[in-house]
Amino acid sequence: MRLAHLHLPHTTPFSRVSHLQQTLTTRLLAHKKLTSPGSISSQEPSNSSAILAKYPPPPPDPTIITFTPTPVYTTGRRDLPPSNTSPPSTTNPDISLPPPLEPIRSILTAHGNQPAKAEYHPTLRGGQTTYHGPGQMVAYTILDLKRLGLTPRCHIRVLENSVIDLLNSYGVEGFTTQDPGVWVNPGAGLGSEPRKITAVGVHLRRNISSFGIGLNVTDEPMWFFKQIVACGLEAIEDVAAAFVEKFVSRVNADFACGENALGEKIDEVYRVREEDLLDSV
Repeated sequence: MRLAHLHLPHTTPFSRVSHLQQTLTTRLLAHKKLTSPGSISSQEPSNSSAILAKYPPPPPDPTIITFTPTPVYTTGRRDLPPSNTSPPSTTNPDISLPPPLEPIRSILTAHGNQPAKAEYHPTLRGGQTTYHGPGQMVAYTILDLKRLGLTPRCHIRVLENSVIDLLNSYGVEGFTTQDPGVWVNPGAGLGSEPRKITAVGVHLRRNISSFGIGLNVTDEPMWFFKQIVACGLEAIEDVAAAFVEKFVSRVNADFACGENALGEKIDEVYRVREEDLLDSV
């Protein structure tokens, strides 16, 4: 099996990545529907669809998208407001927001000719409200979990353990707690409570995964709201490549090459451009 890695080198609007992710998940779902038993009527053996069902094309390659988003708050299913799940706009500034975002409604709303300082997007991923923006490496995994031999719980564990492996390679000890995500102990003078360094939130449909993790690479809290272009994007690209490497190693070691492994081994990771993925859909 080959795995495609798309890294978007500049800060990228969430909506752009969301569209790309949706396109790729739709392609995987379409292939799964085509090859599912009973999905196409056996009463029409000469039908081209029936022929495709009998001799299906190879499945699309799994893909990991890594990027640094422009400032955005995304809401998971646990925090979705009941009355409205659309982002705020100049035409509807009173739109419902999840409770964690009510105190900062002003920065999510345009004022006259001034655009909003951060976007808000409801999503279908698990979890609650999360901030993403400059200083972070976000990785979305678009995979067929069954093909890789992963259960939904194993998928979460692989994501978390891949981050822990990545942190270890930089001399940082990461760990998990009863709460989702990856945590680290603070440095000197920063208190004693563990700090969350990686948020995890995924969505599954027919075992096709989307969304993934958000890893804090640098600490730039004021930049999130001043809309300053973040530096260090080259470093984040290095972290992104290292994360993909650790993810593949974890999948292969734990689910593709063990004694009772059921998943396919990932033999190769290749870099792709956004236009390559869209042209192939």
